[in-house]
Amino acid sequence: MPSTSTLILSILILLSAIHGGASRGPFACDPNNSATTDYPFCRRSLGVGERVKDLIGRLTLEEKVKLLVSNAGGVPRLGIKAYQWWSEALHGVSNVGPGTSFGGEFPAATSFPQVISTVASFNASLWEAIGRVVSDEARAMYNGGVGGLTYWSPNVNIFRDPRWGRGQETPGEDPILAGTYAVNYVRGLQGTEGNRLKVSKQDIEDTFEVPFRMCVEGGKVSSVMCSYNQVNGVPTCADPNLLTNTLRSQWHLDGYIVSDCDSVGVFYDSQHYTSTPEEAAAMAIKAGLDLDCGPFLETHTENAVKRGILNESHINGALSNTLSVQMRLGMFDGDLKTQPFAHLGAKHVCSDHNRQLAVDAARQGIVLLENRRNSLPLSTYHHRIVAVVGPNSNATLTMIGNYAGIACEYITPLQGISKYTRTIHQQGCKGVACRSNKYFGGAIEAAREADAVVLVMGLDQSIEAEFRDRAELLLPGLQPDLVLKVASMAKGPVILVLMSGGPIDVSFAKDHPKISGIIWAGYPGQAGGLAIADVLFGRTNPGGKLPMTWYPQDYVSKLPMTTMSLRPGPSYPGRTYRFYKGPVVYPFGHGLSYTTFTHKILAAPTTLTVPVSGHRHRQNATEFSGKAIRVTHAKCERLSLVIKVAVRNIGGRDGAHTLLVYSRPPMGVWAPQKQLVAFEKVHVEAQAQKEVEINIHVCKFLSVVDKFGIRRVAMGEHGIDVGDVRHIVSLQPQTLGIIKS
Repeated sequence: MPSTSTLILSILILLSAIHGGASRGPFACDPNNSATTDYPFCRRSLGVGERVKDLIGRLTLEEKVKLLVSNAGGVPRLGIKAYQWWSEALHGVSNVGPGTSFGGEFPAATSFPQVISTVASFNASLWEAIGRVVSDEARAMYNGGVGGLTYWSPNVNIFRDPRWGRGQETPGEDPILAGTYAVNYVRGLQGTEGNRLKVSKQDIEDTFEVPFRMCVEGGKVSSVMCSYNQVNGVPTCADPNLLTNTLRSQWHLDGYIVSDCDSVGVFYDSQHYTSTPEEAAAMAIKAGLDLDCGPFLETHTENAVKRGILNESHINGALSNTLSVQMRLGMFDGDLKTQPFAHLGAKHVCSDHNRQLAVDAARQGIVLLENRRNSLPLSTYHHRIVAVVGPNSNATLTMIGNYAGIACEYITPLQGISKYTRTIHQQGCKGVACRSNKYFGGAIEAAREADAVVLVMGLDQSIEAEFRDRAELLLPGLQPDLVLKVASMAKGPVILVLMSGGPIDVSFAKDHPKISGIIWAGYPGQAGGLAIADVLFGRTNPGGKLPMTWYPQDYVSKLPMTTMSLRPGPSYPGRTYRFYKGPVVYPFGHGLSYTTFTHKILAAPTTLTVPVSGHRHRQNATEFSGKAIRVTHAKCERLSLVIKVAVRNIGGRDGAHTLLVYSRPPMGVWAPQKQLVAFEKVHVEAQAQKEVEINIHVCKFLSVVDKFGIRRVAMGEHGIDVGDVRHIVSLQPQTLGIIKS
């Protein structure tokens, strides 16, 4: 997943149970090759560690270095084939990486909504279900000889700047939301620029590392990618504190660490971090890097050993991690036909079930931003002719975003709306850049004739993408002019539908009396047009919520993208809803419904005792007032705040509701003003009520991070916002085993 913008790491997953297939011969240990089947590394009865040790012991140094890169060479004398580690599956099997291709029996794969859209559903079970489908399709393609076994997804970096072209790939700006997405997507898949960035220990601990830690510890991800850039003066792919101490020792990563493509070469060639390429190779491997996406380690590692700056034992350690993964995948288990999942084939890709899940995912991710005068949903009786206008009105590729493959099919917004009513179609602009008003006339005339107007505007990959950040947050070119001119001439309701990965400042439309509805569809995947139409005409009651803040244009006018600090300072507004206190177009978590939900707290404690380990000096409870206890000093096991909530649907339509729970900690300026601590998706029928139990782990989710990067549990009163209801709980210390001074 190449990038110049990634902060610290990009998570990647491997499909840990992908085996089998009649169309592919054995990767190694072919039962028909008697010369290799007797090797201990081919014996399935032995443990993985023993098999890997045997295999490494048989390799020459020259053979070893060829296995340190993503395009790993084969070892013919041992019956081992070459392998391409790089495949992608961000929101469906993709052909972006060279390990997977489309063709023959596999012309396409299910293309789900882009990650930022899927996350807007706030539905963890949906994320896991998508992961399972992607896993099955990847397994089927591997069985058919066109796919890989290791997929470098998802990307769980924090969407901290609204202009970032790759924000669309991420699970939004909140660390808990991003981490929960990562855990569930990875569970589904596995089965249960080179900037010198300055990042504070505080921001690393309480924001940037959170989703990665959750993905490794909770999702049991099998691989992690280090990025191009330096953090606090050290290249991430040469940082032993990050790769070895944090990932392996603290988070217990059981898998391999791979560089973002050409990252090792970048910190030698571009960043000049070392004086020789051999030093760069040695530094990366000794820091804990196992695999290089690129040729650098294959080219320079052998000379590093010969120069005496790298021991062969370090190479053995790296190979132990990658080969262990391949062993777990069954790549050294011989005949693939005898292994699990060999039955998966072409009929399991783009199946009816998978296509339907793509539609459901798109529906759940759509966010209703405005609905003045209850103009939505539209009526097939009253709105018999609908003008469908805008550069994205008949979009296909735009709907699947980046890092996508070839979709099974496309259902455009025009096609989706046409399933409900008669349509008049005028694009109005030639492309989203919209540099000319030449085609405005047809769009305006369509608005005059129609009973309702749907304007499908927004962005595409020509505006926001990898290596393409936005300079501003406004709709591109003359799009705002088209919206206003069409709206002014419309005789019926005007609905603005936005396709984008990042936020857009649409204040001009939000405040316009003729524009009664605004919908954010994100990049909704192959069936996005049908999902949009289902929401417009009320077949689907929208329940999506924004996973990022929508800022006004003024916010970015003087804000450098390279400033990493989240917390505000003099002449600096801060970033994300957790720290930014200025005006917004739409806040994080915003999203309307066609019905109304209310919340009532049925049970919740007002005081919670936090057991704290002994201290050198005698202290009583009052002396802890207003203080924060190190998480490492608290007895965190089973220490949870349990809240029972009644969610009632008082409207006339069934609907899915996202219950968002925030904490407002009692600490000073270095604590966030509020932070998401839990969320739950619940479907409630009209005039019905459902009870939801929320469990909030105190040390994980009610803790804050001080300026030294130390996580602490703040004593005192915490405000817990459950929907629109505030509950106060006081955390009080209970000191255990005090040593008298």
